[in-house]
Amino acid sequence: MASVRNLKKDIDYLIFEVISDCFSFGGMHPDSQPDEVAGIISDAVTLRNDLIRRVNNPVKNENLKVEKGYFRNVEIDLLKGVDSLFGRLSAVSARK
Repeated sequence: MASVRNLKKDIDYLIFEVISDCFSFGGMHPDSQPDEVAGIISDAVTLRNDLIRRVNNPVKNENLKVEKGYFRNVEIDLLKGVDSLFGRLSAVSARK
C-alpha cells in the first residue's frame, strides 16, 4: 500500500487535471455548453472532497488486510470517478 500522503497527492493531482481540462475546454469553446462543463467541475470537487474525507477518516481496524483493502477501495473509486469525469468531458466535446 502506498502511503496516505501519496494517496492524497494522487487524488489532488487527478482531480485538478480534470478541472484543468474543463477550464481549457471552456476557454477554447466558450459557447459550447458551459453548464455541463460547470457540472463536471462541481462533481470533480465533490469527488475530491469525499475521497479526502474517506482517507482522513479510515475505518479503524486491527487487521492490516482490512485497512489495506479500505485504502485500495478508495484508490479504485478515485480511478473510476476520474475516468467517468473525463468520459463526460469527452462526450461534451464530441457534441461541440
